[in-house]
Amino acid sequence: MILGKKIGMTQIFEDEKLIPVTVIEAGTNFITQIKTEEKEGYNAITLAYGDKREKNTTKPELGIFKKAGVTPKRFLKEFKVANPADFALGQEIKVDVLEGIEFVDISGTSKGKGTAGVMKRHNFGGNRASHGVSRNHRLGGSNAGGAASNSNVPKGKKMAGRLGAEKVTVQNLQVIKFDVENSLLLVKGAVPGPKNGYLVIKKSVKKY
Repeated sequence: MILGKKIGMTQIFEDEKLIPVTVIEAGTNFITQIKTEEKEGYNAITLAYGDKREKNTTKPELGIFKKAGVTPKRFLKEFKVANPADFALGQEIKVDVLEGIEFVDISGTSKGKGTAGVMKRHNFGGNRASHGVSRNHRLGGSNAGGAASNSNVPKGKKMAGRLGAEKVTVQNLQVIKFDVENSLLLVKGAVPGPKNGYLVIKKSVKKY
């Protein structure tokens, strides 16, 4: 597992085939916390990535970074581990930790699209575009239940609302290339989020 940042998409040629790839900067991660079952009730480590100004960092966060001996970081993520004794506070983790792995699962925050209607958000077909339909071509139809005793909106009803800006995980992305010198990782296909969005990269759980 490692934290990274989405640089963007490009394409490469391999065996006379064009492959769309996403370039991910998986720079040096630092272990800023180690949690044990004796003290916190579970075993975990916290990885930190991406530089951050000290003046934009809270005092509790500064204390954590100072204890680990690292500069303030922007993106932190906690991972459960089997044996926390295998790790050290302030330890560096680089992209070569993924070397030899053919498939990865990548999580990120999808692009936020604001408030969207049911056609964009849930792929509704919309109303008829013929005569007699009065200004509700893109509306979602009735929201209520079928009887007076149940005329409330059912839980989970597909309606207009906020679209995007949520955690998305794409599984089984093929690793195309490692560039350890420049801390770059190339994976086949697209990953969630905008350019410069932060990502969590793990070994695939469904590939053997």
